[in-house]
Amino acid sequence: MIKRVILAALLLFMIILVVRTVYLSRRSVPAKECKASDTDFIPLSQPRLQRFQQALRFRSISEERGVFNADQLQKLGDFLIASFPLVHAQSEWERVNNYSFLYHIKGSNPSLKPYLLMSHLDVVPVTNLDKWDAPPFSGDVHDNFIYGRGAIDVKQCVMGILEATEYVLASGVRPVRSFYIAFGHDEEIHGHEGANRLAQRLREKGVTELEFVSDEGLPVSEGIIAGITGPVASVGVSEKGFVMLKLSVDAPPGHSSMPPRESTIGILARAVHKLESNPHPSVLGQGIETDMFQALVPQMSIPHRVILSNIWIFEPVLSWFLSLNPTTAAMIRTVTSVTIFKAGVKNNVIPPHAEAIVNHRIHPSQTVKEVIEYDRALIADDRVKIEVDSMMEAHPAAGYGEEDFGYQVLKTTVGQIWPKAIVVPGIMIGNTDTKYYLPFTHNVYRFSPTHMFPGDPERFHGINERISVKNYEQVINFYYHLIRNSDQAGVSPTHPPHHEF
Repeated sequence: MIKRVILAALLLFMIILVVRTVYLSRRSVPAKECKASDTDFIPLSQPRLQRFQQALRFRSISEERGVFNADQLQKLGDFLIASFPLVHAQSEWERVNNYSFLYHIKGSNPSLKPYLLMSHLDVVPVTNLDKWDAPPFSGDVHDNFIYGRGAIDVKQCVMGILEATEYVLASGVRPVRSFYIAFGHDEEIHGHEGANRLAQRLREKGVTELEFVSDEGLPVSEGIIAGITGPVASVGVSEKGFVMLKLSVDAPPGHSSMPPRESTIGILARAVHKLESNPHPSVLGQGIETDMFQALVPQMSIPHRVILSNIWIFEPVLSWFLSLNPTTAAMIRTVTSVTIFKAGVKNNVIPPHAEAIVNHRIHPSQTVKEVIEYDRALIADDRVKIEVDSMMEAHPAAGYGEEDFGYQVLKTTVGQIWPKAIVVPGIMIGNTDTKYYLPFTHNVYRFSPTHMFPGDPERFHGINERISVKNYEQVINFYYHLIRNSDQAGVSPTHPPHHEF
């Protein structure tokens, strides 16, 4: 009798595994690919390429808050105004706080909620000049790649949005749904003077609600995620929060010839060691990353499909495996980075004070309070003072279901440009300017139409930043189709070519 029960349970278990694997292996209906022969395809003409190259030549560098290249930002802005005459003649636009830009393209149906396309004009500084294959502010083309700081972060989006909008206006088509375009000038230094002021300006103009927001974010990746057989377009539907904690220990100073049993350095080092040795627990199975992994199932080999289709049973093993890699570990938990450690005043003096900065990037399934409570319980030493230096809660999750308009429009648009890509929800592990626009909508999507292959992620903020000529053409077409697809009043599973509207 017992054997029969065990066999029946095993059989039921196997049936559940198989059913879930088959169910999640289904592929969604693909959108119709936009081909070069289609009337709604925008070719990368020489003038369009040259405009992008010129945009890369402006050294619009942000160093730190209040320290940026104002002259180059001014010239870049003047260049944009001159390069896109229809955008600047047929839309309401203004420079905000001297260097940022806000545009309003009015649609024919004011009853539809507008949306917002975002990007930023500034770039990070350049290092290791001697290791670049082309000067970082040249915009030179080598082997069908366009080189330059900002090529993938994110002047390609700035120029792609403007090229697409100019094309729409030149075609004589008035968008049905109104939309805004916002380009901040200091995203790399937290957007206090750019995106923050742009959001304030939107409120002053009477905007209270947006249908969705699209900003830079996760790319189309290929050959980067282990076990995946094709391209994956990850759309960031949330963004990690953060908390910077200052840990400090104080004690009376003393002479090194008569040391106490424990020094401030030793006490603090032990606390830091506990934090590094005991990472925050995996939340796999609780949040967005679970839906992301399960959405990847159709692109995976059979063994991977079985495991990811049944996270409910394989969670402990899968969490352990994902924790071996820093990138995948960051997807499933709050991470801990000790970034600063200070102590000591003289080589023969017992230091009276020691402090460290601990940088936590907070998973959307947790709160700042929970993270601090975990650290406090783990350290379990009242001599270690814990203070909050700065913090931001994780962003609320945007909708990514079948009825969520913004996500489905992005998903369909990706399918038109990258027909072989599977679109999955993801978590943005870095931070963007989108925090300033959360009061207008929780439907904030972080996606960059950049096609990345092995070795490309290291170019982000790194050496030899570049984008292929073909990919830049895809960027322009992505934003054109996103604008046209957003003209619908509601969600539909696929979109016809725009010349059939």
